[in-house]
Amino acid sequence: MKKRSILVVDDEENVLQLLKLYLEADGFEVQVADDGIKAVELTKKHKPDLIILDIMLPYKDGWRVAQEIRRDMDTPIIMLSAKGDESDKILGLTLGGDDYVTKPFSPGEVVARVKAIFRRLKIEDQENDVLEFPYLTIDYSKYEILADGIKIISTPKEVELLWLMANNPGKVFTREHLLDKVWGYDYLGDSRTVDTHIKRLRRKIGIKHSYTYIHTIWGVGYKFEVIQNEEKPIS
Repeated sequence: MKKRSILVVDDEENVLQLLKLYLEADGFEVQVADDGIKAVELTKKHKPDLIILDIMLPYKDGWRVAQEIRRDMDTPIIMLSAKGDESDKILGLTLGGDDYVTKPFSPGEVVARVKAIFRRLKIEDQENDVLEFPYLTIDYSKYEILADGIKIISTPKEVELLWLMANNPGKVFTREHLLDKVWGYDYLGDSRTVDTHIKRLRRKIGIKHSYTYIHTIWGVGYKFEVIQNEEKPIS
């Protein structure tokens, strides 16, 4: 079985080597980069399965690196930062991060978070997991969303969020329930993270041939339901 590849990006040599040591001991293939430009170049060249990305980097900070990667790729990203403010965590997740670890950290904890993300992906075990709706397809085995037959660039969390809701059409999910199921019980963010991801999904999916899919239940949360809107007569 091919080893999972991980790119570790940090400008501190001791952090790079420590994480490399722990990850390789767990069977991962590891590359390292010590600035933002190298991080983008290595990501595009080698397409790692996961990126551990520090925010404070030379030349390009982690925010910009995450944005550039997210334009073309949906590689899972774990953000590292000495900033533990809630606003920084929300920003990191909004920009496409799948997890956020505050320095100083235990390398064992980072490895555990890496494994947790790969467990959630379950790519090899989900070969037939495809949901099809009018003009919308969710392929969980490939972590792909197709709107009107066209693949849209989406993060793993966006796929997991849409998959959970679409698997339970008509069920109303509270923001707290979605946080628990998609981000995990130990996630420290707040419900605005869910709102941000829903907003991005709506923008990416759009309204296809008068169908809408994600609906807000005011004061409660969200539900997935395929509804064909009535076409307004031309006056």
